[in-house]
Formats: sequence, structure tokens, C-alpha cells
Amino acid sequence: MCVVACAEAFRGDGEILAAGIGGPVTVLAARLARLTFEPELLTHDGVCLLTGDVPPLGRAPEVVEGWLPFREHLWLVLNGRRHVMLGASQIDRHGNTNISCIGDWARPKAQLLGMRGAPGNTRCDPTSYWIPRHSPRVFVRAVDVVSGLGTDRGAHDLRRVVTNLAVLDFGSPGGSPGGSMRLVSVHPGVRVADVVAATGFDLDVPANVGETRQPTGEEMDVLDRLDPGRTRDREVAA
Repeated sequence: MCVVACAEAFRGDGEILAAGIGGPVTVLAARLARLTFEPELLTHDGVCLLTGDVPPLGRAPEVVEGWLPFREHLWLVLNGRRHVMLGASQIDRHGNTNISCIGDWARPKAQLLGMRGAPGNTRCDPTSYWIPRHSPRVFVRAVDVVSGLGTDRGAHDLRRVVTNLAVLDFGSPGGSPGGSMRLVSVHPGVRVADVVAATGFDLDVPANVGETRQPTGEEMDVLDRLDPGRTRDREVAA
């Protein structure tokens, strides 16, 4: 269900590069979207090949659509032709994210990945997030360092945040300037109060919050083919 919720973030994208980064759930989401409701998406092997077919995790494509060296990949990023689904160690109500360090910049408690491509991704391209453990330590009032831009700092197009509890967005398609995080749906068995308690800031909660949809039979068949070892299960917090 979390993979399907992540895949829904790519709905309507058309012919742009769909990039899942950070684990099997986001990679599967991009590939699932392409094989079901968004067939024009471009997907890649995680390195430098555009995939003509869509192989299972861990396998090379049998059909290659094109060569995607790093310089061409960066051209897509700088020209808004990639929708990336990232992770975050911290995220605030406007979607500012931190993947750099925890604590004061001058003397951090923990060193993380660094800025990586988060500033450019969020300034130039549609961006979504997959966070497998929804907790107040991740959903914070203020991030320690801004790695990825939020709606109050000029993010280009913040789409969705999917967690092990819920699906959230920023109030409008693309996230209106200054828009804050809004609860869209809760997963089966999760209460709205559970999501509110696991969020360290005031969350926008509409009067009617729906339930995240279950995968269709076709989607489950595709997922089982793409991930026969069910590596996705190990990524989702219970």
C-alpha cells in the first residue's frame, strides 16, 4: 500500500524521468507507475541507463532506451524534467528537509549525508518524500539544517509525503507558496489522532480525512513480479 501511495505521486507526470532514491519502496513506486497508469514515464537502472523494459529489483534491463550519463541527468534536473522521491531525516510543516546533520551546524550531534542534490532538486523539479517512520523526531517544528527547500523558501513543486501512517501534501497541487503540510489520508488501522501525535508541529487536518486506497489486483501482480523477494516489507516500519 505504501508503494502504491508513493506511485500515485507520479500520476499525471507524463514523459519525465521518475527517480526513486533511497530504497526499494521509491524505486518500485516509479516502476509501478510506469507499468500501470503512467506509461510515458522514463525510468532508469539507478546508474546510467534508461530502461526500455522495467526489470525486477536487482536485475539489469534487457532493453535499454538510452544512455543517461551524469551530465545529461543533471540537464534534466536543472530543466525541471525529473520528479524525484527523496527521504528526509527531518521535515517541517512547510516541507523544508534536512539530510545533512543533526544538532548545531558548528558542532553537530550526528553527521548525515550532506546537502547532496537536495537544494537543486527542490528548487528545479517536482519533489516528493517517502518517510518509513513517522515520528516527532522526523516531523519537527524546525529542521536543524535546510537541505531541501520548502514552500516558504521557493520550492518548485512539492507534491506528496508518504509515511508508514499516512499520505500528506501541502494544500494544493505543487504546494502553494508558504503552504503548510496537510493530511490527505490515513492508512487502514491508523487514526487521525495517531498521525497528529506522531507529528511535532501543528498539522492541517481537514474535516473529512479519507483512507489510503489499497492496491488493485493488477498492481499486486506487478509488484510481485518486480519484487519477488518482498524487500519492500523490510523498509516499512510496523
